Amino acid sequence: MRSEHRKIVATVCPTCELHAEAVFRVEGMDCHEEVVILERRLKPLDGLEAISADLIGQRLYVKYDAARLTTSTIVDAAGQTGMRMWLEHEAPAIGGAALAWRGRLMVACGAAIAAGLLLSAAGREVAAAAMYIAAAVAGGAFPARRAAAAVRTRTLDINTLMVVAVAGALVLGEPLEAASVVFLFAIAQWLEVRTMERARQAIRALIDLSPREALVRRNGVESREPVDRVDVGDDILVRPGEKVPLDGVVVAGAGPVNEAPLTGESLPVDKAPGDEVFAGTINGQGALDVRVTRLVRDTRLARIIHLVETAQASRAPVQSFVDRFARIYTPAVLALALVVAVVPPLAAGADAASWVYRALVLLVISCPCALVISTPVSIVSALSAAARNGVLVKGGVHLERLASVRVVAFDKTGTLTRGELQVADVIAFDGQPARDMLRYAAAVGARSEHPLAAAIVAHARSHGIDLPPAGSFASMSGMGAEAEVNGVRVAIGNERLFRGRGVDVPTDSEALQRASLQGTSLVFVSLNGALAGAISLVDRPRETARDAIGLLREQGVQRVVMLTGDHARISARIAAELGLDECHSELLPDQKHALVRALRTGYGAVLMVGDGINDAPALAAADVGIAMGAAGSDAALESADVALMSDELLRIPYAIRLARATLRNVRMNVAISLAMKAAFLVLALTGTATLWMAVLADTGASVIVVGNAMRLLRER
Repeated sequence: MRSEHRKIVATVCPTCELHAEAVFRVEGMDCHEEVVILERRLKPLDGLEAISADLIGQRLYVKYDAARLTTSTIVDAAGQTGMRMWLEHEAPAIGGAALAWRGRLMVACGAAIAAGLLLSAAGREVAAAAMYIAAAVAGGAFPARRAAAAVRTRTLDINTLMVVAVAGALVLGEPLEAASVVFLFAIAQWLEVRTMERARQAIRALIDLSPREALVRRNGVESREPVDRVDVGDDILVRPGEKVPLDGVVVAGAGPVNEAPLTGESLPVDKAPGDEVFAGTINGQGALDVRVTRLVRDTRLARIIHLVETAQASRAPVQSFVDRFARIYTPAVLALALVVAVVPPLAAGADAASWVYRALVLLVISCPCALVISTPVSIVSALSAAARNGVLVKGGVHLERLASVRVVAFDKTGTLTRGELQVADVIAFDGQPARDMLRYAAAVGARSEHPLAAAIVAHARSHGIDLPPAGSFASMSGMGAEAEVNGVRVAIGNERLFRGRGVDVPTDSEALQRASLQGTSLVFVSLNGALAGAISLVDRPRETARDAIGLLREQGVQRVVMLTGDHARISARIAAELGLDECHSELLPDQKHALVRALRTGYGAVLMVGDGINDAPALAAADVGIAMGAAGSDAALESADVALMSDELLRIPYAIRLARATLRNVRMNVAISLAMKAAFLVLALTGTATLWMAVLADTGASVIVVGNAMRLLRER
């Protein structure tokens, strides 16, 4: 272990005592019982303030008083438990060497058992017994080391129970039984660690998305440098087919970029100068010159990885229940084992060896490893699968709530719709050429920053209309704008603008009435004071909106509702087009908040989907809040319980389906663990179960539940 360490984070409190936080990586922390051993050893340290463990990530989070405690002392104390620990930034690759050493001991144990069986067949029982004892020693070396550490911290873990059981079998004259138990235990533990490593690879795959080096251009010279040496403002070159190493803005070059690793979006996104690119995404055909905007620790990918790791450490309610049950279960079975070993021989004169053997079987069964790990491994697999598919869930508690959703409430603009207005129709009055009227209106609109004007300009240019220059431009806030175009005074705006000027707006126009009934926005146009016509604009629903709503209904969502501040007629059109159950329009933020609470009272758990900023009150009131398009928004990443990295609505039913699959998986894992424990408890009491069968029941169950949980990684 290293003797020198530095603090990860340190802050000075008002009383001038130095308090610090550190994140450690722990080799050998593969089971809940090992977490308990580590906590019991570290908590008595003078200056330790708080400690929490991430079993799947093999991380330990420690808060301590740096004036009284150092990281070196913490690391040395952890070493006394038989586990090795490093500060995270100093940790080597964990797992390979230890796993290989355990594999060699397992092979040696198996070889000794095979030799013993051959000697026994040849009638050499003494030599065979010696080989069985050698097998027990080889296979039991690792459990014995862990057992000694557990005893020092006054903890009974599976290793302690296994050593007691093997020693008991040897004392009872069953060397083959002892050797077989150790061998099976070694195989099961080796498989469990291997399977856990596969689960950990899911989050490591996220970390590996970002390259370690960047091609930096300084003073016209290109050189490859580690990404942690690249500063904000540096220019980097991303060649075709390479991953973008850091967040930045394209300053030269253009081409498609595959953002699927970050957002889950299958289609490449075209990038040009001025567009933002993110670390971990893959450049397509063209070379890109990118100006770095974030350091490596601050990139969007780094923040996502941090949030996923934080989410893994959070506890779902079902996990807390399982932990409470395990705390009762283990001492209860240990007490039963003591009763089984002592009472029948003393009270009824039964064979002591037989009942002690049954008690040893109960000792092995009493370890709740499979039960305790059944929940977190499912949660972590689901969180990793979701992140890989562009859905960032902030923790197991939100995943569990997501599974219970019965009502989904959507914001409209930018959520169900694209928030990009398009021209639906150009309506000309009194024989005025529609193309000429559109040219005049677009010429004025080109000087305005209003979204309605931008949509008119885009429509005109898409039809090949050249825009003449506009002079004497004047904007009238909330009503419209006017300018001089080729000697014609052109005004564009809403009905209020023209009525205020004494210009009659025809109410009997069939085209205007139809546009109004369809819920479109109308922009009127006048030429030299005379009304020339109107342009209707509409915000279209997203292409996948109807499909997403249909999938939500298939998954048992009772109500799909729209909550919007937009006009009633416009929102009613969108609601009818998408087949929503309810539509509430012209809402203020506090009214959205109240409606979310009312929906929860009437139907059950509510999921609110918005942009994470404007809909903050409603998102906070909902059981689960989802922010869309979070890949480009720091605020959205932080504010919502769930963040969709792209604007793809189909990820919402995916998230609900994954959450429900996770809850089913957790229940299945708990059921498997409890059923196997209960069955072997009965078999042990009746004398049917053997020690090696108990080993399979315990560590075999751990392998089963981890393997079952990893099925969630395949959810698409």
